[in-house]
Amino acid sequence: MKPVRLPASATLALPRWALFALCLLYILPGLVGRDPWKPDDAAGFGIMWTMATGSLADWLSPNIVGLAMPEEGPLAFWFGAICIKLFGWLLGAPMAARLAPICFFLLGSVAVWYTTYLLGRRAEAQPLKLAFGGQPEPKDFGRTLADGALLIYLGCLGLLVHSHGTTSEALQVSLVACSLYATTRLFEAHTLRRTVVLGLALGALALTRGWVTPAALWIGIVVLAAIRDRALLPRLVFIALPLAAIVCGAWIWASQQVQPFGNNPVDAWMAWNYRQVSAPSASTLQYFLKNAIWFAWPAWPFAIWAVYAWRRQHAALHITLPLTFFAALLVLALLNSHGEEASLLPLLPMLAILAAFGLPTMKRGAINAVDWFSVMMLTTCAAFIWIGWIAKQTGWPAQLARNAFKIAPGFKPEFNLFVMLIAAAASAGWIWIVYWRVSRRPSVLWRAVVLSSGGIILCWLLLMTLWLPWGNYIKSYVSVAQQIDAALPTVKRCVASNVGPAQRASFAYFGKIEFAQFGEKNCDYLLLQDAHRGNDAAATITRYNQQWQLIWHGRRPADRDERFRLYRRVYGTPAAQQ
Repeated sequence: MKPVRLPASATLALPRWALFALCLLYILPGLVGRDPWKPDDAAGFGIMWTMATGSLADWLSPNIVGLAMPEEGPLAFWFGAICIKLFGWLLGAPMAARLAPICFFLLGSVAVWYTTYLLGRRAEAQPLKLAFGGQPEPKDFGRTLADGALLIYLGCLGLLVHSHGTTSEALQVSLVACSLYATTRLFEAHTLRRTVVLGLALGALALTRGWVTPAALWIGIVVLAAIRDRALLPRLVFIALPLAAIVCGAWIWASQQVQPFGNNPVDAWMAWNYRQVSAPSASTLQYFLKNAIWFAWPAWPFAIWAVYAWRRQHAALHITLPLTFFAALLVLALLNSHGEEASLLPLLPMLAILAAFGLPTMKRGAINAVDWFSVMMLTTCAAFIWIGWIAKQTGWPAQLARNAFKIAPGFKPEFNLFVMLIAAAASAGWIWIVYWRVSRRPSVLWRAVVLSSGGIILCWLLLMTLWLPWGNYIKSYVSVAQQIDAALPTVKRCVASNVGPAQRASFAYFGKIEFAQFGEKNCDYLLLQDAHRGNDAAATITRYNQQWQLIWHGRRPADRDERFRLYRRVYGTPAAQQ
């Protein structure tokens, strides 16, 4: 027997404009007005900017002004570079690059919504027919479930930071959702067009963060097809897989032909792919259990309940398909010895879709418990953000103000009325949502997650409005880049350096520093990054069999360990050697 029994009144859908506005309210804060932050966001911007201002070699071999970045894949950075070329003159390169993650997020959100809608309107997913009628229509039921899945997806804590960065992870999670959507359509009808869409999605995944993830998904789809619908196997083997290989192989072939910068980046890219899979270990399992609990909240409790509630219909596609994708990516996460959040991120679309099918089966008491937990925790968090901002502006409460300025010494807060009004309006909207949920007690399915999602969006919006200048101060290298720019001559010369990707990108763009390119050995300046404390930098050093004289040293005020030292080459000593 099916576990769902619902009246049509429980399937009231959210207006399309409301869903779109909610997505924009989620993605725009944290992208508008933010500097490239360390580490991954600034590094990703550096690759995009280098491509946009460089040659074909830069597009084929991702790098940050001469620092090779062959890991992952080039696709996400291609989109960012295109946005910089099209809109950089109007918005500036950092903001133009952020148009790419906005598009990535909207693509993933649409894929999650439509996948849930297609699965939710299937016959095996429909609620039981009521004795006197009044059960929802399949399309209404599917649309309400899709609304719930999108709200859960927006409420996932792990998606917040990664969806707002100029990184390949933002595109990867969206392409995983697109692959799930394409597979859903393919199981509905075995057409050539749908097979091609699946192949293109898997190929794009390979170009985004390597071939390991799409290979695991393809194997999972093949296994599911072998169990449910063997007629799909020829299409998966002879159309989808070769097409995905062609999409990824086009970049590999072009790189081999051009040999950008005298090297083939595919070798390092393949080595990075091999490192993504290793023998399972206790540390990897510990990392997963420790981080997945908060990373996938609030999706995972609803998803687990959905699998249990639909256990008697275990062959239903709306459970087996997202569960197959989840299982394939879970295996990869457990085989990844690095223990990184990027391995957990692709799990979120499947968890959100499974969680949506758990909503109609949950008891009212469980839903109320989740609601009250969300209200208490997220309201407290929002209140703390407001109190901390007031302390930063006024100095009261004194302890909170001291803590804020201890983390960011030298920071000078500025009052912005427009930003405060936006934050106040968002807070008032949260109060209205809580009042509507408590006083009206709506019966719609998505009532169980509207508070979780709304509270997460509120807290993120408050952080990215009230605290954005403070965040730029402690996470950006703009001030250091400007200091180095002032220390260098007006006519800049080659600068050799050991700085990391985020620093190199920030210094090159904001400080207009001309770093040594591939193969350059003879530079007039040397920029070193280290963790030496204090101002006891040596006046002269020897590097590369050459004498260098110190002309500047500094650091970010919010970083107690990281130091930068700029040296000028002293002529008359032996020629520099590498």
